Amino acid sequence: MDGDERDIFQFLKTRGTDFVGAMEICRRAGNKQRFFQDPNWAKVVLMRMEERAILESDSQGRYRIKPISRKDKNKRWVAPDIAKILNESGVEVEAGGDIAADEYYEEL
Repeated sequence: MDGDERDIFQFLKTRGTDFVGAMEICRRAGNKQRFFQDPNWAKVVLMRMEERAILESDSQGRYRIKPISRKDKNKRWVAPDIAKILNESGVEVEAGGDIAADEYYEEL
């Protein structure tokens, strides 16, 4: 990822699995100076990241980090605090963090 993609990725990472509008990303992912010089600077980068399957968009044109797909369809989502309790008692479960580590998205 280049610098612009990394700025957008780090901003969207703070939002979790929520979709965020393109203008809000343009405003908050870079600095103020960048937004005032070119208010639409992130739109091209967002489309490029969507093509590389780092991001996904909804029908309203909002973006989020693309969650990793689950390979085992029989597994269910468990809240992180419940997963911690179950792991302490000896039951193996995965917490429901849908966003992968940064290294996964670096490889895309």
